[in-house]
Amino acid sequence: MTQILIQGMLLSGLYALIAMGFMLIFSIGRTLNLAYGAYLLVGGYVYFWLCQQMGLPQIVGFAGAVTAGVLMGLLKHRLIVKTLNGDHVAIEISTLILAVVLQAGVVLLFGDSSKILLPIVPGVVTVAGAQVTFNILTATLISWAVIIGLYLYISRTHTGRAMQAVSMDAKGAALSGVDPDRINLITWGISGGLGALGGVFFASYTQLYPGMWVAPLIISVAVVIVGGIGSILGTLVVAHIVGFMEVGVSSWSPELRGVFTMILIVAVLVLRPQGLFGREETH
Repeated sequence: MTQILIQGMLLSGLYALIAMGFMLIFSIGRTLNLAYGAYLLVGGYVYFWLCQQMGLPQIVGFAGAVTAGVLMGLLKHRLIVKTLNGDHVAIEISTLILAVVLQAGVVLLFGDSSKILLPIVPGVVTVAGAQVTFNILTATLISWAVIIGLYLYISRTHTGRAMQAVSMDAKGAALSGVDPDRINLITWGISGGLGALGGVFFASYTQLYPGMWVAPLIISVAVVIVGGIGSILGTLVVAHIVGFMEVGVSSWSPELRGVFTMILIVAVLVLRPQGLFGREETH
């Protein structure tokens, strides 16, 4: 039981980081970015290429992965979101197609076989009698540091407050002098960077393979929908619920991993569409 509790707590921190980037786009742009998992895919492979194929230091791998994610987010906004001009269905379909195209590109460049990403920090430590790898411990600590930094940025900077304003009422924010297009561009860039960083950690925890983008996308959708649009607290709480569920179910029956997460999504959509911590939409 102690092993499950500790592993669940650590994994939840990683899930919270992964879901944060998805939450930003969903809350500000009101768009399901179905290519979000591709940020993780590209981030993981860029890190693998720089560190394990080119032999460069880890800091270069992290910088390269995050930069690639940010550029993807910015380009996606300019080339897809801005071009389609608020057509959410077209945007969501286009982002999903983009994710499939990127997966095909990864297969062409790296092959379709799974690859092992070396631990960010090797070794094992005993915590409260449970064996924990330094790899997941490091990933969790960095994830929480980034989440706290993101919270401070959103709550205490001018741009962060503008993001909150656009999230609540884009037209009202525009009337008060905020440029929603600029805020959306910044948000897509931040989202890409968060996703790519999460991809490095996720790949080091599991494996690196072309289809790895699907699982974190499902996790992100679950956390954001259940937590509620625009709710950082909801994202954090539900990330922990999902994390503990995943670890608990995996220890019992690995084949059912993810099933209860999907059931949770359906239950919340039926019983409380705005999510556990979300605000009800007004029209």
